[in-house]
Amino acid sequence: MQAVLEAVAERLMAGDEMLIRIPEICEATGVNYGSVYHHFGSREGVIDAAYDMIFTQLVDEDLRMFQQVNETVQSLDEYISVMQPIVATLSSGPERRGRRALRMRIAAAASTRPDLSVLIGTSQARLTNDLARLTEFAQERQWLRDDVPAAFFAVLFQILIFGRSLDDISNNPIDETVWGSSLNILFMELLK
Repeated sequence: MQAVLEAVAERLMAGDEMLIRIPEICEATGVNYGSVYHHFGSREGVIDAAYDMIFTQLVDEDLRMFQQVNETVQSLDEYISVMQPIVATLSSGPERRGRRALRMRIAAAASTRPDLSVLIGTSQARLTNDLARLTEFAQERQWLRDDVPAAFFAVLFQILIFGRSLDDISNNPIDETVWGSSLNILFMELLK
């Protein structure tokens, strides 16, 4: 079934889910049509599972960027020098545009598909919890404001990423340089 998920995920990343045909997936992977439906229950079940796999991979890749903070940072200056590029990388730049759009597309699909919402909810909760722990790490060292809950910082960071996704589709998006300098100002305001 992993081959099926990978084939569906590849097609989801390349285009619209309406173009996915389970018989084509079965032919490409050599997996029996009946086995796919037995395992996933429906075409939507296969797509939801593939979306969950993609979403989880994207979350895990982003979280790996943050692991270095808790593992290596010893001072406020180091914290700033590590965090600023991470925030800038995750929320700006044309190379990240597709990733942001894909996460937003999956989240949008989950808003009308309860089964998908449950599936990605686990990864989303883990992301928010891990980001909150990162914030708590900085708050305990008195590097970040402690009058704002760590969970709020975690959600605020994700708002920046999804907000940038909305701006990506604007006819007049914020210039990358302006976005980056504005992020730096915001980040510095959150420091203690």
